[in-house]
Amino acid sequence: MVELIDVMKTYGDPGDPGSVSVLKGITLKVEQGQSIVIVGPSGCGKSTLLNIIGGLDHATSGRVLFEGRDLAGLDDDELARIRSREVGFVFQLHHLLPQCTVIENVLVPTLAGARRGGGPALRERAEGLLTRVGLADRVSHRPGELSGGQRQRVAVARALINKPKLLLADEPTGSLDEDSARSIAELLAELNREEGVALVAVTHSRDLASRIGHVMELSGGVLNERGRP
Repeated sequence: MVELIDVMKTYGDPGDPGSVSVLKGITLKVEQGQSIVIVGPSGCGKSTLLNIIGGLDHATSGRVLFEGRDLAGLDDDELARIRSREVGFVFQLHHLLPQCTVIENVLVPTLAGARRGGGPALRERAEGLLTRVGLADRVSHRPGELSGGQRQRVAVARALINKPKLLLADEPTGSLDEDSARSIAELLAELNREEGVALVAVTHSRDLASRIGHVMELSGGVLNERGRP
């Protein structure tokens, strides 16, 4: 589904003494339904890598293929369509709209494009996802009435509303307490299996990574299988 070929990311002009090379020749394949977790310390480039996979950032060199399409060759509208319809994003902060109810927040991604807000079928899917993440009794609540873990569960449901092929999670448990973090990690693993969506998550927590999927490590700008030099 997704293939990165010799991807490099440098901030500043390559060759300039002040430039910073964050990613160094990253090669990675993500198959349909696969679950991969990338670990590494804060500041090592995990979020940058995830943003490049999701088309939110551009590689300095190398290729990023999404179902055979080179993201570098797509215009802004084409990239926006992929991000809206085929990729779901879960961030460390939930980014819910405080004035909207839980179900309205889940339906926000359906407001763009041809679907235009959904109708009964999408509302039924939103309700089903909220039931799946344990929030069936919170659909009319607003974010301020929820715990941190509950808000992150809403964010997960929102990321899945358009039935994406790929789910990207950037430190999804980083702002949560230990019990909530463990619950979200297990939820992501379950949804990966049950929804059939490919999952790529990044985290600095090795314990949580082991609960989600196949673990790789980003260190010094190089991506390796965990445990390899």
